[in-house]
Amino acid sequence: MERFCGGHLCYGPPIQDGFYYDMWHENRTICPEDFPKIDQIIKAAVKDKQKFERLEMTKEDLLEMFKYNEFKVRIINEKIHTPKTTVYRCGPLIDLCRGPHVRHTGKVKAIAITKNSSSYWEGKADAESLQRLYGISFPDAKQLKEWQRLQEEAAKRDHRKLGKEQDLFFFHQLSPGSAFWYPKGAHIYNKLVEFIRRQYRKRGFTEVITPNMYNKKLWETSGHWQHYSEDMFKIEVEKEEFGLKPMNCPGHCLIFGHQPHTYNELPFRFADFGVLHRNEMSGALTGLTRVRRFQQDDAHIFCRKDQVAEEIKNCLDFLEYVYEKVFGFTFKLNLSTRPEGFLGDIDTWNRAEADLTDALNNTGRKWVLNPGDGAFYGPKIDITIQDALKRNFQCATIQLDFQLPNQFDLSYFE
Repeated sequence: MERFCGGHLCYGPPIQDGFYYDMWHENRTICPEDFPKIDQIIKAAVKDKQKFERLEMTKEDLLEMFKYNEFKVRIINEKIHTPKTTVYRCGPLIDLCRGPHVRHTGKVKAIAITKNSSSYWEGKADAESLQRLYGISFPDAKQLKEWQRLQEEAAKRDHRKLGKEQDLFFFHQLSPGSAFWYPKGAHIYNKLVEFIRRQYRKRGFTEVITPNMYNKKLWETSGHWQHYSEDMFKIEVEKEEFGLKPMNCPGHCLIFGHQPHTYNELPFRFADFGVLHRNEMSGALTGLTRVRRFQQDDAHIFCRKDQVAEEIKNCLDFLEYVYEKVFGFTFKLNLSTRPEGFLGDIDTWNRAEADLTDALNNTGRKWVLNPGDGAFYGPKIDITIQDALKRNFQCATIQLDFQLPNQFDLSYFE
């Protein structure tokens, strides 16, 4: 590691610990051939049982200590706003880190270097390109071997590999994160859409079509411009700023608010297969699972407060039918609650979270609380499916949004 200009090692949660190591150096590329050497260094550190020691240091001392490394100096100057902050010492290494860590390196019983990648500084495409090294550790070698076996099986079933081999889809550098569908892929795609359309009709949804691009004023009304604009593609048209839609909710609010409605017309269930765009970082793009251009079976229900519980129950029944009965997936339910930088007042959030909690309890299924991971406009139920290789993917979500009706002044006549 001494060849590099520094970096830091960050561990994930216990039991199955993932980590990454940022190599803050622009002139050195890590190659897979380097992995055995790095692995030997890590194993030596594990054998030494080097302690992780938390230290407090002044900002001035840190600037002096890390003056050789322009990236760490940037972090210290831009991120540290207190007279003192924490660093961790492990063997000969002292580095910036919030922690926490395991007590000593000897706790790492089984470890493997998995991959390396190029990573822009702070995720900004116009910044320096750095090297990132990934790895994973387990409490024992048996678990590591099982994980490696599953990774080998996953590689055989990688949808990107199958898409190429079976002429289903491909990606091109001239439109990153946007799939090109071959005829056979388009056929499968359309069959899935037809299936969902039939289910929508059976469950009282009506399909709508909405624009792909809206004036900035719409996104300011919805709150997305303040909370989400960095993830949107923006376009200037006749000296006014527009944004490609990353979701359908504001457009559906315009549809509902365009005509008067009475209480006995509710609920309105709008379904939309419109094209969405999200400005994902290039390093995050992964086949069809993380893209910039996509379509989803996206629906919004406008209902009275006394109808909320029944509508959520129906949505959960819909998910159970599609995921379990038709496609054979098992899924887990997570309640994601109020994040930092939320929109609206706490009382409204508390009521929305209570409604979702009641709905989950009434399902009879186990569910897990995921505090602080809700959308900025409302709490949500996140549905995580598990594939044949026991990998978890967050797919559908049921969001309870009391904010957008207020933002768009939506109402009905009693």
